[in-house]
Amino acid sequence: MPAFAGMTQFRKHSPFLPSSLGKKTCLALAITLSVLLSSCSTPVKKDGPPSYFVDVSKIQNAVPKIEPRAKYGNMTSYVVFGKRYHTLPSSSHYVATGTASWYGTKFHERRTSSGERYDMLGMTAAHKTLPLPTYVEVTNLSNGRKIIVKVNDRGPFEGSRLIDLSYAAAKKLDMLGHGTANVRIAAIDPETYGTSFASKRSARHYAHKTHPSKTLSHTLYLQVGAFKEKARALNLKHHLSGVLSSPIQIVNRDRRFYRVQVGPIQDVATEHAITHQLKGLGIHAKKRYASASR
Repeated sequence: MPAFAGMTQFRKHSPFLPSSLGKKTCLALAITLSVLLSSCSTPVKKDGPPSYFVDVSKIQNAVPKIEPRAKYGNMTSYVVFGKRYHTLPSSSHYVATGTASWYGTKFHERRTSSGERYDMLGMTAAHKTLPLPTYVEVTNLSNGRKIIVKVNDRGPFEGSRLIDLSYAAAKKLDMLGHGTANVRIAAIDPETYGTSFASKRSARHYAHKTHPSKTLSHTLYLQVGAFKEKARALNLKHHLSGVLSSPIQIVNRDRRFYRVQVGPIQDVATEHAITHQLKGLGIHAKKRYASASR
């Protein structure tokens, strides 16, 4: 079974409130916390699927549309389990690969981090750093199935997992049996969805196999810094780990420099997406192929 570590863990580790605030500000923040902390006193129960059969073929993909940013859940950064996460300023060109898990009955109808009610039969998801809301295409890399979900929650905070899917979304990807799946997610621009994205792939084809992203001929690492002091390398790694979903490592095989590298990267789309994110942070990465020690 997956570790359902999305909404509740986020609420239990929300940033503390400053003391010198006006009454209106305090009231607004209190309302925010009431949404984020609403489940703290609820008795612990096991998560899982509903007790009845659900025909997900009748559940449609989320339809991307232009929406304002959610009032809740979009703080610049937040800390969970001692780790700081930085909310991305934009979801533009975001692509990442990693592990997906899912959550179900335990959180059904509870408030998500954005303030919306969680519906396990809806096409939604939780992500640690994407702006709320963001619409993403999720591909199960083991079987090629694709779906579209709306990211309206924070999580998962279990290990290095990338995204937490609703029960219905996970079932459409045929990943309930394993509990987790290796997936690729790509953000969708609602402004162009109706003209370019949807014209290429109609919604009825999203649960069928499609062609994978072009793979690289050699394993790629993106080097984002090289330092003589290990502490500076660790600082950069810690900062980027709250922004990027891809693995980040420090190598020092020549015993001269501590090199911070993102990877391994296997396909062109992921390379372009990470490069774009790094440029947004003012970092121009250098390509290093095959060996992370280069």
